[in-house]
Amino acid sequence: MVARHDLVEDPVVAAGLLTARRGTAFFARKLGELSYADLDDQSLLPGWTRRHVIAHVGYNARAIARLVEWAATGVENPMYASPGARNQEIDFGATLPAIALQNLFDHSAIHLSVEWRDLPAERWGELVRTAQGRTVPVSETVWMRTREVWLHAVDLNNGARFADIPAEVLRRILGDIWGAWESRGDAAALALRVHDGEGGFTLAEPRPGVTVIAGPLAAVVRWASGRWTSGKGEEPGAPLTVTLDDGSPAGVPTPPRWI
Repeated sequence: MVARHDLVEDPVVAAGLLTARRGTAFFARKLGELSYADLDDQSLLPGWTRRHVIAHVGYNARAIARLVEWAATGVENPMYASPGARNQEIDFGATLPAIALQNLFDHSAIHLSVEWRDLPAERWGELVRTAQGRTVPVSETVWMRTREVWLHAVDLNNGARFADIPAEVLRRILGDIWGAWESRGDAAALALRVHDGEGGFTLAEPRPGVTVIAGPLAAVVRWASGRWTSGKGEEPGAPLTVTLDDGSPAGVPTPPRWI
């Protein structure tokens, strides 16, 4: 008999699944607020309409589901057939009729959720390979999807804010961004200070020659992810502040590339 509940036993993974599904529901709500004509408008991502964002999120669910199937069967099933396949899918998906785009999102999200649900507890540690070539346990797919749905709900550019994203998701996104910057040497001239109701923390202490970016968690992540100057409205709370190493104020710089 097919399971009707998640088979995973790891409480951390189980909690992650809940956050991923909540993010999917949030994306679905923001998508549902748009008319079919609205889908042609610009998203927060340069060169992408809302159609591109929806297609990406839909095809991403299918790609991640292939990794879960790989873990379940032991048969290699990569996210994409080739390095260019992802972009080709998105460009094609953006041309679909609006109802087809809606169905793509709905059906792919359900498919992925079912693949996660039915994956036996003992197979959550199976190794799979991401589109970037990283070898990770299949449990990592939960975070991969969580990041996609929460961030791209904001990218739909119809009122979702970074402050709507759970604090634990924002902190992990910021950790991913900082890690990417460090790996490329892009973090050397920056220090980040987060201060909000969840408690503050610092990524790299201020030192000679650095620019300090400080503000509430949502504002700092919005800036670090490259979305500070676009979109509707500002994040609530204290504003983002930028200072040079000598303490003088500075304009908001463009962040280093993340992905």
